[in-house]
Amino acid sequence: MTRKISWADSSAWLERSTDKKYRVIAPDLPGYGYSDKPSIDYTPEFFSKFIFDFLDSLDIRKTHMIGTSLGGQIVAECAITQSEMIEKIVLASPAGIMKSSTPTLDAYSMAALYPSYDTVKTAYEMMTGSKNVTTESIESFIKRMTQPNAKMAFMSTLLALKNSRPLTDRLPNITAPTLVIWGKQDTLIPVKYANDFTASIKNCQLEIMENCGHTPHIEEPVKFSQTVLNFLNQ
Repeated sequence: MTRKISWADSSAWLERSTDKKYRVIAPDLPGYGYSDKPSIDYTPEFFSKFIFDFLDSLDIRKTHMIGTSLGGQIVAECAITQSEMIEKIVLASPAGIMKSSTPTLDAYSMAALYPSYDTVKTAYEMMTGSKNVTTESIESFIKRMTQPNAKMAFMSTLLALKNSRPLTDRLPNITAPTLVIWGKQDTLIPVKYANDFTASIKNCQLEIMENCGHTPHIEEPVKFSQTVLNFLNQ
C-alpha cells in the first residue's frame, strides 16, 4: 500500500553535490504532520527502518542527516547502524537520553493530547522561553494534532521511547562526524544532556546557542543554518 508522506521543515536529509550545494529533503515522518498515521507501534526501530527505506526509494546513496528533538534521536539511531551512506549527522536538542519528564515536556504532552489555543500557547512559550509565539504556529499545531490517529501516534511514540534500549550505551557506535546543537535555555530537554552525546561519540562537536530554547532552528534560523553549513563544509 502506498502511504502519504507530507513535507515539512522539522528534520532533513541533505544530499551533497560536488559544488557543496545541498538538496534538502524534509518530510514529516509517519504519524506526524500531514503524513499517514497507521495504527502501528512507533518505535525507534520503525522510524529508522522507514528512513533507510525512504532514502532507498529516492535512490540516495550518500547523505547527511539532520534531526531535532525526536528527530535527533532517530538520526542517532540511524547512525548507530554505521551505514556507509551517512556522511555526517547533526543532532539538535536530541531526545534519547532523558528518562524523566520535565514541566515543559508535560506541557507539550498536554498540548498534543488536548490541543486548545491555551494549552498549545503555554507549551510553545515554555519551549522557546518567548512570549512571541504566533497565532499561525499555534493554529497549525492544533490542526496537525486533530488529524485522525495523531494522538495515538504521539502516545505510541512516547511509550516506545520510554521502553526502548538506552541510547547512551550505543552512542559510541556512531562513527560519522557529528555536530550537536543545543539551546542554552532549553527546558524541555535541558542542555546538561549534551554532555552524554559529546562524551560518547568519538568525532563530535558541540554548539550551544545562547538565548535559545528547545527549537534553535526556529528561534535563530540564520545562525543555526550557518552553523550547520560550516560543519558540513569542513
